[in-house]
Amino acid sequence: MHEPARRTVLIADDHPLFRAALRRAVEEAMGGAVVIEVADAVALRAAAAGAPDADLVLLDLMMPGSRSFAPLAWLRSQHPGMAVIVVSANEGADAARAALAFGAAGYVPKSAPLGDLIAAIRAVLDCGQWFPAAALEAGGNAAAGQVAIAARLASLTPQQFRVLELLALGKPNKQIAAELGITEQTTKAHVSATLAKLGARNRTQATLAFRSLEIQDAEPLSLDG
Repeated sequence: MHEPARRTVLIADDHPLFRAALRRAVEEAMGGAVVIEVADAVALRAAAAGAPDADLVLLDLMMPGSRSFAPLAWLRSQHPGMAVIVVSANEGADAARAALAFGAAGYVPKSAPLGDLIAAIRAVLDCGQWFPAAALEAGGNAAAGQVAIAARLASLTPQQFRVLELLALGKPNKQIAAELGITEQTTKAHVSATLAKLGARNRTQATLAFRSLEIQDAEPLSLDG
């Protein structure tokens, strides 16, 4: 008989001590899992590409390379089979509600006891959700808008998502082409397709859509590196 495949979990947090705590929670919730740790948004993308069948991502939103919901939106767009639990120092209901809108399966404040995190992991792996009660209350127009943006972002191809990131940084087509190693004509085609999927009339509207991923009161979004 074949042994059942081991589950894989990605832990994305820039604090080594907290990564250790997350690893402990994973081990207690689902012993025997393969755990991959990363400390920034760029490494998260590489790890997700290297382990495309990962079952779960424990994601800190405030890492080097991002101060926004962009990594969450990217994961849900490019790796929809990976469940994501946001583990954040932000305890506000608005942040948890936004995480839900952008496709997270769970949201656990970093101040929560270890038992809550273990319970959240088990619930999500059992195809459930785990959110603070306040996040599940009616979120109003803002939450509805976030859901709509999340759906549009999820329709982007990997190349289109990267084009959008570069557009949001104000980079012209020539520079985008150079960074992606493609021709300017191909870049123009990607930009047009990206705008169409976002329902944006121009680059400014596309940038505003991407900027909606930023977390209130966080440091300015940086995608360099």
